Amino acid sequence: MTILIADDDAITRKIIKETIEDWGHDVIVASDGQEALDAYKADPEINVAILDWMMPNMTGLEACEEIRKIDRKPSAFILVLTSRTSKKDLADALHRGADDYVTKPFDLAELQARIDVGSRLIDLQLDLQTKIIELKAALEEVKQLQGIIPMCAWCKRIRDDSDYWSSVETYISEHSEIEFSHGICPDCFAKEKNDVIGMDKTPTG
Repeated sequence: MTILIADDDAITRKIIKETIEDWGHDVIVASDGQEALDAYKADPEINVAILDWMMPNMTGLEACEEIRKIDRKPSAFILVLTSRTSKKDLADALHRGADDYVTKPFDLAELQARIDVGSRLIDLQLDLQTKIIELKAALEEVKQLQGIIPMCAWCKRIRDDSDYWSSVETYISEHSEIEFSHGICPDCFAKEKNDVIGMDKTPTG
């Protein structure tokens, strides 16, 4: 998984980058919110973003809001790093698009656990997205006959929208993806056999 890290403190960036790389993830770093936003736009593989709240040029929350405006599926899982601990501030971060937060000074085990949560959510989104694509593809292959079909009570032919009467087989073939194979059912076979035998027994002259 590719993870974006944005922090204006070079030492913090280095520690987080090396730690996350040790966990087996690819890492992209940015020194402010604008760099983070530009990096996210440029790399569709970024699924998790870790944004420091207070950064120059653009804060982490401002970057978070801009990232949420980008139509991308799955949407990034965004973690905000902050030294703020008031419920009002943390609620503000969540309302502005953050999925979770880690308070500074942060514990690396806690950071890993929250990244794992984000990874699972991204996997669920990807799985759902795949299923939606497969469902749309399946629906595109299906044409359903709907409504009332006018059929002749005697010959069983069907009248189409152009007032033309055609066989049931022709009508269904033209209005669905159904293909017909032909055979003889046991009842028809027996009837045909009896008819042939009857013809053979018909007296002549």
